[in-house]
Amino acid sequence: MDKGKAFILWFDQIGIEDTPLVGGKNSSLGEMYTQLTNKGVNIPNGFAITAKAYFYLLEKEGIKEEIRDLLTGLNTRNIRDLQERGRKIRELIRKAEVPKDLKREIFENYKGLCGAYNPEKSDTDVAVRSSATAEDLPDASFAGQQETYLNVKGEEQLLEACKKCFASLFTNRAISYREDKGFDHFKIGLSIGVQKMVRSDKACSGVMFSIDTESGFRDVVLINGSYGLGENVVQGVVNPDEFIVFKTTLKQGYKPIIGKKLGSKEIKMVYDTHGNKSTKNITVQAEDRRKFVLSDDEILTLANWASVVEEHYSQKAGYHKPMDIEWAKDGITKQIFIVQARPETVHSLKDKTKLIQYVLKEKGNVLLKGESVGERIGSGKVRVIEDVHNIHQFQEGEVLVTDMTDPDWEPIMKIAGAIVTNRGG
Repeated sequence: MDKGKAFILWFDQIGIEDTPLVGGKNSSLGEMYTQLTNKGVNIPNGFAITAKAYFYLLEKEGIKEEIRDLLTGLNTRNIRDLQERGRKIRELIRKAEVPKDLKREIFENYKGLCGAYNPEKSDTDVAVRSSATAEDLPDASFAGQQETYLNVKGEEQLLEACKKCFASLFTNRAISYREDKGFDHFKIGLSIGVQKMVRSDKACSGVMFSIDTESGFRDVVLINGSYGLGENVVQGVVNPDEFIVFKTTLKQGYKPIIGKKLGSKEIKMVYDTHGNKSTKNITVQAEDRRKFVLSDDEILTLANWASVVEEHYSQKAGYHKPMDIEWAKDGITKQIFIVQARPETVHSLKDKTKLIQYVLKEKGNVLLKGESVGERIGSGKVRVIEDVHNIHQFQEGEVLVTDMTDPDWEPIMKIAGAIVTNRGG
């Protein structure tokens, strides 16, 4: 088959070389599904709606030129202007009619996925994830810029989620990032991953890195986990449990869990069966907060998988490639799965020939204490902003103080003197 002409490619038809067709997220899922399931790594099955389908929609609906006009003369430092233009572009895409032939293919393949997991049901729950075709380039991290929709059921919900994903290629943060990095908005396409949901709403989920994210130390796996669906951990909404495993002796058959830290895990994201949203956050009971979300055996299984994933991608690249991985445990089957993996783009891109240290010249009164991310020093006038919709108030060089951030704050992250948040992992 000519993959370049396909609207739909299943994970078992995709490898990492297909990033231009299905984006970084989907090509990575395909790579793991075809190469690592035989090494014991569990990956939920699914398919990718290709970037060709996205470009086909823009063309058929004739909205490409309108989008181009809306982007002309944009200044990303003018946050109010960015917000307004972004909103109009997303609306254009969300209101577009999906061409009949594309719609038919999406529905047929969704039916196939339903049949593979539960032949009795025609509305199997799926995760619908955006996957930009320039994602995870060596010098740019597009992670978290596009949207993910969880617990999507039935053809109509699926189609709606797909349109929202296509529109999310033009979130304010994504527009701002591409403009500042010099990427052509129309050279980047959006693919969508439709993947069987892991019922982590009844168990736990999280992220893990095959490197220490603070120091860049290569010989450990760092695992974060919390109850419920994974979005809370990914977006830093909860303070998760943290586990550290030493890779070197793990490979020799030992059980080297060298660190465990209990997180507060105050809320968890679960399926919402009554509201008009598909998920909601609920409070975690006090006794569950006092427990770790994973057993020692589960921690070691995940650390082993992180090593397998890292080794595979490093071998393929020809150099050491630390990985940033999302995992989920199914509360019904009790199985653990990897639902995503991408290259780690902070420490792996650092200049290893330099050791830079920041030191305070004089000491003052300590007003607040907290966990630091990295070891730099920042200063500036404090600007308290409680809601992302008010980010236009922010001035360059100020210190942002807020409850928590997510990728929507990207337009001001690059101009802030420092950021202080109340919550987040």
